[in-house]
Amino acid sequence: MGVGEWSPMVLLKNSMKKLVEENAVVVFGRRGCCMCHVVMRLLLGHGVNPLVFEVDEGKEEAVAVNELSRFDGGAGIQFPAVFVGGKLFGGLDRVMSTHISGELVPILKDAGALWL
Repeated sequence: MGVGEWSPMVLLKNSMKKLVEENAVVVFGRRGCCMCHVVMRLLLGHGVNPLVFEVDEGKEEAVAVNELSRFDGGAGIQFPAVFVGGKLFGGLDRVMSTHISGELVPILKDAGALWL
């Protein structure tokens, strides 16, 4: 293995895919982002314990956005990016709109994030 294969950026890319595949709900966000905090509090309020992955602004954020864009067929990813059941669910707008419409809880149950 080459030296570059163990760089933090390579590890970041590999771990993001694994996190999405192995967890019912994952929230990717920028460290200190208030919108990420809102999404996390809403999910916690429903009894979901999401895995939260925060990145710092700069190169780490650029690598994370690039890698997450692969999950969405190259579309623009914005933080927070919420994954439910291994698929990109959306951001704050999608989470809030499905919560208000009453669709969020059934989606979370189907993904195995809620046991009720």
